[in-house]
Amino acid sequence: MKLPFRRLVLIVLWLAMPPLAVQAQLAPAAASAPAARGYRLPPKPLQAVVDAPRPPQLSISPHRDLLALIQTPALPGIHVVAQPELKLAGLRIHPSVHAQSRFSFGSDLWLMEVASGKEIRLKGLPSPLSIASSSWSPDQRYLAFNQVDVTQGRNELWVVDIASCTARRLTALPLNTVAGRGYRWMPDSRQLLVQLQPEGQGEAPVASGIPTGPNVQQTQAGHGVKAIRTYQDLLRDEGDARLFEYYLRSQTALVDLDGKATPLGEPDLTLSVSPSPDGRYLLRERVERPFSYLVPVGSFPRRIEVLDRDGRQVKEIARLPLVEGLPTGNDAVPTGVRDIEWRADAPATLVWAEAQDGGDPARQASVRDLVLMQAAPFGQAPVTLARLGSRYAGIDWGTGELALVREYWWKTRQVKEWRVAPDHPDQAPALVHDGSSEDRYKAPGTPATAPDEHGEVRLLLAADGQSIYRLGEGASPEGDRPFIDRVNLATGQTTRLFHSQAPYYEAPQVLLDNEGKRALISRESPTEPTNYYVDDLGTHGKLRALTRFPDPLPQLKGVKKEQIRYRRKDGVELTATLYLPPDYDPKKDGPRPMLMWAYPTEFKSADAASQVKDSPYRFNRIGYWGPQAFLAMGYTVLDNFSVPIVGEGSKEPNDTYIPQLVASAEAAVDEVVRRGVADRDRIAVGGHSYGAFMTANLLAHTRLFKAGIARSGAYNRTLTPFGFQSEERNFWQAQDVYLAMSPFDYADHIKDALLMIHGEQDNNSGTFPIQSERLYAAIKGLGGTARLVMLPNEAHAYRARESIMQMLAEMNDWLATYLKPPRTEAGAAAGAH
Repeated sequence: MKLPFRRLVLIVLWLAMPPLAVQAQLAPAAASAPAARGYRLPPKPLQAVVDAPRPPQLSISPHRDLLALIQTPALPGIHVVAQPELKLAGLRIHPSVHAQSRFSFGSDLWLMEVASGKEIRLKGLPSPLSIASSSWSPDQRYLAFNQVDVTQGRNELWVVDIASCTARRLTALPLNTVAGRGYRWMPDSRQLLVQLQPEGQGEAPVASGIPTGPNVQQTQAGHGVKAIRTYQDLLRDEGDARLFEYYLRSQTALVDLDGKATPLGEPDLTLSVSPSPDGRYLLRERVERPFSYLVPVGSFPRRIEVLDRDGRQVKEIARLPLVEGLPTGNDAVPTGVRDIEWRADAPATLVWAEAQDGGDPARQASVRDLVLMQAAPFGQAPVTLARLGSRYAGIDWGTGELALVREYWWKTRQVKEWRVAPDHPDQAPALVHDGSSEDRYKAPGTPATAPDEHGEVRLLLAADGQSIYRLGEGASPEGDRPFIDRVNLATGQTTRLFHSQAPYYEAPQVLLDNEGKRALISRESPTEPTNYYVDDLGTHGKLRALTRFPDPLPQLKGVKKEQIRYRRKDGVELTATLYLPPDYDPKKDGPRPMLMWAYPTEFKSADAASQVKDSPYRFNRIGYWGPQAFLAMGYTVLDNFSVPIVGEGSKEPNDTYIPQLVASAEAAVDEVVRRGVADRDRIAVGGHSYGAFMTANLLAHTRLFKAGIARSGAYNRTLTPFGFQSEERNFWQAQDVYLAMSPFDYADHIKDALLMIHGEQDNNSGTFPIQSERLYAAIKGLGGTARLVMLPNEAHAYRARESIMQMLAEMNDWLATYLKPPRTEAGAAAGAH
């Protein structure tokens, strides 16, 4: 094609311009784009929600008589979140400290006596304190913690001597915490098993930037259909692979309490190392080449082996191949050794599961999984502990006569629990529980556990050796009422030791003795924040307070909360939590503009979908992440309104996703309008992730809402072709479903205003930033109303204070523009930026 001379000259001149000149020339064409203004602040009431103090995190000691409290700090600044970060094989890595990326660290540490509530301050803590994790020694004489200072390039192991209440750095050798916590106590409490940065490794490899050739992948017919989910942060080339090896490689070592480090073997690409309960052996898992450009590190080839205390191999348990995809279905698993661990109640016995159906749920099999055991010195063939008709879901270990094995099957939501005798594997298992994972009303509760003298977590058994304790949520038509039960496994007799009572929400955290006489519980009410108490279970109501954390937002103490119930037109009963702002009376003040927020859930049973969630007696916790923050601006809020997507029997829930979604929203809107708390013409809907997907669909298929707020969502299901959320079928098996569920396909139907917010570095499977970018472009091109806000350096959840403030400012402006703010807050909304 011959270009006109004048146009050819312009192109040559344009190509010759330096980059800034090119931008200047193009600027007039982009005049409609909003000017960059930097980060913004929302009105002061919303700023107060972001900056409200947060309570510390609690950790109970092995003897259950001390608490360690770690203070949760304020949100980090964008200067912290924007520090260099590597994205390799599904991992995000701080290169300066050889650690998994995180940006919030504990800023204070102290102890508390459970018996008296006395606080114990510690001497010698590093300053500034920056705790990534902590771990009690099995004998409770020490508390280890990982001190990470990204700015100074430090990743250190410290210990607190409990007797002297003094902290000290254990070793100057830096930890490698890319693949995990990087340290754990040995069973004798005299040493720690650690992963160190290898000495003499040199500088990280630097890519030249000049390709040595193309990156090639190839597949071949005959391997069958494999579901390959869409992942973020994958390796892209050989340069990435070498960088991944550099940062993952660690030196396993034993570190004494005097700081002496003894290396075990050579540095390797270690994922995990754990000692046997008797401390004689180590179970190690490490990755090997070939790596993959399609899946993250968890699917790379892996070698599982047992080492001795000197790091020498005793037994190779398995070599697992690269897994690039699984058979179709949520019950699909890899073949070979899976979920391997040490048996907690034996000196050195390994336990794992192996699929007997090729890992394929579509294949008929009476036994889906075997649970196998192999004891030291690992010369004998493994013995079978259990034959399961569905997938292995873990074991709670008690004694050689008692352990509880769990199994599940996603397709039917069936869960089972069996009692087995690990020392007598030929003894027939006894069924303890058989039910549905969706049936919260009949959930038996989680078995109570406690660490033994070696630090191994085991079932908490009553004196008769036959009874266990269960801690449960206590879901009921009245809301959640947590409980503690003592259950005799031989007779099935159940004795209720504790049951939360109105007007409080009380949740057991841990039993403080083996007799079930005392428990640490949390207690809250709509007006009282969560605090911790010791409850003498024989005299319920006689509580002794341990903590007195204040209300972080006393200015919102007048918020009213109600758990409401209503019905969808197909008969499914729905629930939601209704919040009303302080000093608001719907009878006197009339309906207000409302923000509704939700996250759809799939069910196989309409009865289960109708069950009540949450409790009306929980504290009115006003945070910045959900919709409650906008109570501070005078809006009414309907949080977590039920959006069940039901597919009973052979039906798939998503086959009728849109009709059920619309019916749920219609029922919620009708109910809040009937109650007089919402103006039908001034309601917005919003959600995060799958809730954002819901929001876009509601705007595409209804005119119920004047505005939508969609954060970090996915909108085109052809970009997640091998399943999403709980959808088991791939795109080619259910094209009509994928297309009908994609709001991108109905962008021309989106007639109301949609605000989209997305982290530029979203790391969640499926919610690539391009999902928001393409939907925005479609709405813009079709003449609709939308705004796209891309937050720099943010992942699926936003972390920097500046990003959270920007998020709230954007949401507040959107609501004010399209709902018109409540009259009492109009001035604040207009002038408090």
